Amino acid sequence: MTSRVIVSLRVPCSPIQAFDIFTQEIGDWWADTPTFRFTPRSPGQLAFEPPAGGAPGRLVERLPNGKVFEVGPVRDWRPGERLVVGWRQATFGPDHATEVEVRFEPVGDETRVTVEHRGWDSVPQNHVARHGFPLIRTNQLQGDQWRAGLARLKAQTSTLRWPTPD
Repeated sequence: MTSRVIVSLRVPCSPIQAFDIFTQEIGDWWADTPTFRFTPRSPGQLAFEPPAGGAPGRLVERLPNGKVFEVGPVRDWRPGERLVVGWRQATFGPDHATEVEVRFEPVGDETRVTVEHRGWDSVPQNHVARHGFPLIRTNQLQGDQWRAGLARLKAQTSTLRWPTPD
């Protein structure tokens, strides 16, 4: 089994609203840290390019110098339910890959957003992306980053409410 980080948080809106804010506003709520930068020129602005016209979609970072770095392809895009995307840093080799799965589950009048980031065990401890940290510390730091991001996502959803039936 691959290593994984799992972080969940409830947000005060519907699953489709949570999915839309997660994907359409990731550049606003993402909590960048120097530990997990995608490129040496990061931070930039994260953005999803949704699947369209047969293309799978992708997550990108738009850098201040105008270049675009592909973080990863979208592997599953089910609005209001599930999102799976590849997650790579520029320094990753062909055998290094992580993946993020996000689930959106209704819980009463809220939505549980669960992020599962897996695959850091494919990146050797001595790799620059791991900063020499043991796997457990890498996962802890990645979990901290996701917790901070989801807290910001929750703040962005705080004014939304489930649609009410007519």
